[in-house]
Amino acid sequence: MKDFKCLLRYLGPYRKDMVIGALLIVIETGFELVIPILMADLIDTGVANHDITYIMNKGLQMIVCALLSLITGLLYARFAARAAYGWGARIREAQFARVQNYAFSNLDHFETSSLITRMTTDVTVLQNAVNGGFRPMVRGPVMLVMGVALSFFMNPALALVFVLCAPVLGAILFYIVRKIAPKYHILQKAVDRLNNTVQEGLTAIRAVKAFVREDYQEEKFKEVNETLTDTSQNTFRYAVLNLPAFQLTLYTAVVLIMWFGGNMILDASLQVGDLTGFLSYVFQIMNSMMMISNVFLLLTRSLASARRISEVLDERIVLTSPENGVTEIADGSISFENVSFKYNSGAQEYALSDVNLEIPAGQTVGILGGTGSAKSTLVQLIPRLYDATLGTVRVGGRDVRDYDLYALREAVGIVLQKNVLFSGTVRENLLWGNPEADDETLWEACRKASAEEFLKRMPKGLDTDLGQGGVNISGGQKQRLCIARTLLKSPKILIFDDSTSAVDTATEGDIRKALAGLRDVTKIIIAQRITSVIGTDQIIVMDDGRVHAVGTHRELLENDPIYQEIYASQMKGGDSYGGSTAQCQEA
Repeated sequence: MKDFKCLLRYLGPYRKDMVIGALLIVIETGFELVIPILMADLIDTGVANHDITYIMNKGLQMIVCALLSLITGLLYARFAARAAYGWGARIREAQFARVQNYAFSNLDHFETSSLITRMTTDVTVLQNAVNGGFRPMVRGPVMLVMGVALSFFMNPALALVFVLCAPVLGAILFYIVRKIAPKYHILQKAVDRLNNTVQEGLTAIRAVKAFVREDYQEEKFKEVNETLTDTSQNTFRYAVLNLPAFQLTLYTAVVLIMWFGGNMILDASLQVGDLTGFLSYVFQIMNSMMMISNVFLLLTRSLASARRISEVLDERIVLTSPENGVTEIADGSISFENVSFKYNSGAQEYALSDVNLEIPAGQTVGILGGTGSAKSTLVQLIPRLYDATLGTVRVGGRDVRDYDLYALREAVGIVLQKNVLFSGTVRENLLWGNPEADDETLWEACRKASAEEFLKRMPKGLDTDLGQGGVNISGGQKQRLCIARTLLKSPKILIFDDSTSAVDTATEGDIRKALAGLRDVTKIIIAQRITSVIGTDQIIVMDDGRVHAVGTHRELLENDPIYQEIYASQMKGGDSYGGSTAQCQEA
């Protein structure tokens, strides 16, 4: 319940709509509760005395009450819908904004499909709880209290039936809620798994078709879909007991009231009109109890969703800007001082261990190493995508933790290993690097990234639509557009994380020549091909999370066995290498 209350603060301007809606429900209920009293008078006085005028007068009063009840009900629906959907929209916005501020380590706590479910299905559950549950939540208790009070006013003896029936319905409801409360959380997790399977299958649809695995994917989807079906059936199997329990209690109460009321009429201690009016209150009171029970069921499910949403909003953001953080980065110099890092504090081993490096401003550095040697992990510490577990990373002579995060990341341009383009045109994607860039600036960046040649062939040039995730262009073209987008930032540090792997060597050479003209920019190139880094000022060889060696191409070729092995395998067509320095030079 605490999570639900915390989320109510996102009502903001819609709080007024909720209050007005509650007042309208109270007024609507009041009009409805007056009708049985008018009906009792109509029967006992008008019908008994054959007074047509009195009957017409009371009938007109009942019609007016019914119309006023209808009008207030319609007005409530308008205010409730605005409050429910406005509240839901604000919660979605808050979740999305929170996720945008997450560090990579925060994102590691949630699956993408789970975040999507929490921003869609779980918020919809809360909206339904307000839109469908707020009316009975207010109306039910008001009708119950006022109905019981009026029924005791009409006939205290018959009203005792409620005292007997209400606890029975309450006990049944308590049992149902207790059974299904934990099942709703399991149900939402099943929705997460279904969304994950759908997302994965659609994202990788080309790979599925290439490997002719459609049947496997269908079977996989069938499995999670059946799991969701079974979980839903198991959950709502108890929820549907609510209606039979209500009906059993209601009709039991009606039978008892008819029995005792009939005897009272025979004894002349009760009039027919009073019994008719009393039965109206019976139905209204029992209906209010049914409303309350439905609210409990809605609330039980919404509490599970509220907890999941609160987990997103309450996630402690690991990386934040310091108070009065430095906004000016002096230059692109980088240093690692005794840096060790692990992704999870509970991990037994470090991904990076005891790294010490000095990269002067304006230098071009290559990083080589086998798969899993932590090359990408190393460069992600520079713009504080992660923080070092031990030691210090410095940029421009300062600890990166002293900088304002926005300023630091603006000064560091990184082309990630996984190229990401967004739905829209080439222009819209490039403007991520510099929203103020004109066409001339955009084309200049494309020339440096060797993207100009294929863009010129496209009929619409910069206004070509890329489709979802850039599906309309090749992998190499994606990489070049990502490089152009990063160049538009005009950063002090440029990091290329294996970002030319899909382009041919000639195009890669053109990109290297263009980058060489950026004199004041520190360039870090992570690559698998030795030709990508052979001309850099220094090459860092990584091995198992450690810096194995640092030097120029010639120095490493003479002294480092790992570099010699890489060189021999790539430059000699895969021949084994175990020779001497002379053999290396000869090669």
